[in-house]
Amino acid sequence: MNRATGARGPMVVVAPDEYGGTLTATAAAAAIIDGWSSVRPHDRFDVLPQSDGGPGFVAVLAAAGAVAVRTALVSGPMGDPVAAEYGIAVDGTVYVEAAQACGLAILGRRPSPETALAATTAGVGELLQIVIADGAERIVVGLGGSATTDGGRGALNVFGGPADAADRFRRIDLVVASDVDNPLLGRQGAAQMFGRQKGADSATVESLQARLTAWADDLARTGRDVRDWPGAGAAGGLGAALLAVGGRRRPGTDVVADATDRRRRLAEADLVITGEGRFDAQTAHGKVVAALAADVGNAPLLVLAGQVSGHVRIAGVAGVWSVVEHVGSLDRAMNDPGPSLASLAARVAGEWVMRGSV
Repeated sequence: MNRATGARGPMVVVAPDEYGGTLTATAAAAAIIDGWSSVRPHDRFDVLPQSDGGPGFVAVLAAAGAVAVRTALVSGPMGDPVAAEYGIAVDGTVYVEAAQACGLAILGRRPSPETALAATTAGVGELLQIVIADGAERIVVGLGGSATTDGGRGALNVFGGPADAADRFRRIDLVVASDVDNPLLGRQGAAQMFGRQKGADSATVESLQARLTAWADDLARTGRDVRDWPGAGAAGGLGAALLAVGGRRRPGTDVVADATDRRRRLAEADLVITGEGRFDAQTAHGKVVAALAADVGNAPLLVLAGQVSGHVRIAGVAGVWSVVEHVGSLDRAMNDPGPSLASLAARVAGEWVMRGSV
């Protein structure tokens, strides 16, 4: 989708990720354009919302016209029914977003040790079962933003267990679009690395780790011992389950790049603006900003992040700004995210004009 506000102005590609549950990637792009165009009304915009496979994966593909959206009623992370969206491309590829069925954003309550232990990926299995029954031969599952650390047990149990699931997926091209490369177990694994953000305390992390260790042995009986594979720890170990039953991993940012023709569109840009909820050390590892920096070519890449933590350097990034610093407080940025981001975009547009860079 293109939006032109001037026939001869520079081409600005606006390609943000979602902002930690406060703004979808599409809403963030709209806010950036509103703010930027208030200062530079003659610039042209190519609107290119992005995702790394986590929350917003299907919406981003739909915004680019890459998929038609369908909805199915499945189990949410705590077992309550949720309406989960998935996408179907012209070539028949089905795009499933795990967070639609087991995401932290649809938990329905504050994360706690109890929810960390109980949250299930069963809804993801139900969604996969539905699209397979409809004839899907190629399925791309975007991982990220989950409330779960069940290792994908809930998803595979929908099919009868790991062996039955492996048999069901034998004739399906299953792509695991993972936003992280963490293994299933250990200090960098699903429980120890991500359990606390899902409500787990120290004792719960230990319980989750023990449960995942036993589950890894069950998965190995499929003939694929995936516990140390990159991406196995994604989405609370759902990555391990999908890899064990025949999946192959691709970075979620690459999947979105192909589906949205991102590389060609970036090549035509005079300036690229992106953003995410938190710009920190994790940004360089499989996140949207790093992927854009690798693809951007000669155009400057500006990052408008919700928060900026640490001194992170990524080749290709020309500047980084924080919404929280701009508006003065985290509460204000969280409570009024769209206008806060638009205000920052207007400020940066003015600063960039003064530099004479575009």
